[in-house]
Amino acid sequence: MLQELFTPSVQHALDLAGIFVFAISGALLAVRKNFDVFGIAVLAEVTALGGGLLRDLIIGAVPPAAFTDLGYFLMPLVATVLVFFLHPHVERIQVAVNVFDAAGLGLFCVTGTVKAYEYGLGLTSSAALGVATAVGGGVLRDVLANEVPSLLRWDRDLYAVPAIVGATMVVLCLRFDTLDALTSALAAATAFVLRLLAMRYHWRAPRAWNRRSATAEES
Repeated sequence: MLQELFTPSVQHALDLAGIFVFAISGALLAVRKNFDVFGIAVLAEVTALGGGLLRDLIIGAVPPAAFTDLGYFLMPLVATVLVFFLHPHVERIQVAVNVFDAAGLGLFCVTGTVKAYEYGLGLTSSAALGVATAVGGGVLRDVLANEVPSLLRWDRDLYAVPAIVGATMVVLCLRFDTLDALTSALAAATAFVLRLLAMRYHWRAPRAWNRRSATAEES
């Protein structure tokens, strides 16, 4: 089905672009944590490939794409070299990196959902794996860096919610047999725009109703 939505060359180029941007975010966090070059490379690889690897293992698409396409493995290493030598300059274009990261989020929540559905999962499970594809690498990155995953922190702009919306749009299109290149692009664009708006206006998910606590807020 993915081949029906995008040509193989376009799909591959989009995947590599998303992998590269996710890898940049992992490598930058490693630099902030004062990791050595090996640590930077590990965090870049995990951030870029973790979500897709998790999805492929769950649906039985083995060996995972991360291990069958050399480009998928090498792209995070390119990001590692770039950040290792030029991280002050990359930090200065963090806004642009965040924009491309949002684009990768939109793309991967769509392609992850479609791939899971292709392997026989139901609509709900496919959407869940689509979200996992988009956000899983970031969760693994934060865990390895000994941080509370951004996905779980109330003081972070919405990240999973845009992916959930995009994946939900895909499964609704699958349910009503309307998924094509246009509707899949619309789902990816919706997730992308929601993420940009969340960053621009600092939209955050609500915390527990009538929350009362004397515990100091954790940053």
